[in-house]
Amino acid sequence: MNVGKNKDVQRDPLTKLQREFVDLFLNNPELNATECVRRSHYNTKYPDKWASQLLGNPRVIKEIKKARERRQKRTQISQDRVLEELARLGFSNIKNYIDRSGMDFITFKDIEKIPEEAARAISSIKVKKKGKEQSIEFKLHSKDKALDMLGQHLGLFDGKHGIKGEILLKIVSKIPRSKEKEKKKEENADSNPKTS
Repeated sequence: MNVGKNKDVQRDPLTKLQREFVDLFLNNPELNATECVRRSHYNTKYPDKWASQLLGNPRVIKEIKKARERRQKRTQISQDRVLEELARLGFSNIKNYIDRSGMDFITFKDIEKIPEEAARAISSIKVKKKGKEQSIEFKLHSKDKALDMLGQHLGLFDGKHGIKGEILLKIVSKIPRSKEKEKKKEENADSNPKTS
C-alpha cells in the first residue's frame, strides 16, 4: 500500500481556523468579521484585530472571492441582477396596477394584465369580504429602501460626489465713472498742480 502523498488531492491553502472563519463569513451575512472570529474558535482577547488580519490575508481574500464566484455561478445571481431588481422596486409606478374609469372609480387590474416587471414589485395582496362587498388591498415593496440601497451603491450619499469645502471668490471690477466725474477730476488736477 502506497502511503505517499496523492498528487490528485489538493491541499487547502487555509488553516482549519481560517477555513472556519471563511465559511462563517460567507454563510452568515448578518455577522461581521469580528463576530465570525469569535465563533470560529479563535482563542483571542482581540477578535477585532484578528478579523482585520484575516481580511488582510491574501489567501483568505482569495478564498472568499473564489467562493463568491462559485456561488454566483451556481445561483445565477449577479450584482447586475440584484441592481435590476432593486430598480424594479424603486421605480415601480401605481399606474401599472390600477384602471381609472371616470373621476371617482378606480379598479385594480387583473393580475394577469399586470406586466411581469411590475408584478415583481408587489409585496402582498389581500382580499377582504364584508357581506356582499369585496375590497382588495395590495402593498408594494418599499420604494424608499430600494432607492436608498441603489443610491448607496452609486455613492450618492457618501459625500464623495458632492462639493465640500470653501471656495474663495475675489471679484475685481472697474466701474466706469461718469464723464462729469472724470472732467471734475481733471479740473481739480489742473487747478492744483503738484509742486516738486
